[in-house]
Amino acid sequence: MARKRKRSRLEKAINSPAEKEHGTSPNLTKYWFQRYDLFSKYDQGIEMDEEGWYSVTPEAIAVKQAERCRGKVVIDCFSGVGGNTIQFAKVCASVIAIDIDPAKVDMAINNAMVYGVDDRVDYVVGDFIHLAPSLKGDVLFLSPPWGGPMYNKVESYTLDMLQPKDGYSLFQIAQSITPNIIMFLPRNVDLSQLEELAWLSSPPLNLEIEENCVGGKIKAITAYFSCSAV
Repeated sequence: MARKRKRSRLEKAINSPAEKEHGTSPNLTKYWFQRYDLFSKYDQGIEMDEEGWYSVTPEAIAVKQAERCRGKVVIDCFSGVGGNTIQFAKVCASVIAIDIDPAKVDMAINNAMVYGVDDRVDYVVGDFIHLAPSLKGDVLFLSPPWGGPMYNKVESYTLDMLQPKDGYSLFQIAQSITPNIIMFLPRNVDLSQLEELAWLSSPPLNLEIEENCVGGKIKAITAYFSCSAV
């Protein structure tokens, strides 16, 4: 585990990494046109790698998820380039942002600086699965990798398709920290499996499923698990 030092200033670049990615990868074209949905302050220095383009939570969705955690200590377990972390930092008492990729953590720090909330986040480079026994928080946010853009090609997305471990295992690890768990999942996820996670818990957990829309289209599903309202 390595804690990242926050940058002393926002580094300026002649050409942003995102623009370079857009120019070299045709797979990013549709995400490029959605860039202001991902980060409203995109033009002010936001940095993303290729995976970040298709995995970051759209800002409007991240705002709603964060509002449910207002005033609480939140652990963002797969923080990536920091879309959710930024919104949590705006309204939560404290945020721990974890990612195994040091480059992504650097981007997340940069992006938090763009939004002026970098001093409200504790960034950790490490594996959430290994760090879990040492973590404490009120709410745990799980947005693990979905397996790339091809997730929407299957009729029903099952929890065993999540990475780096299946959703059942990740949920059990999360429960060792707190019963208040938020999972951000593909829109085609098998809802019966989420219900199973709730009623198989001891004691059974409350479950609220929210359809997340951007521009009138369903983008994803957020599942809120709790012993009481989160």
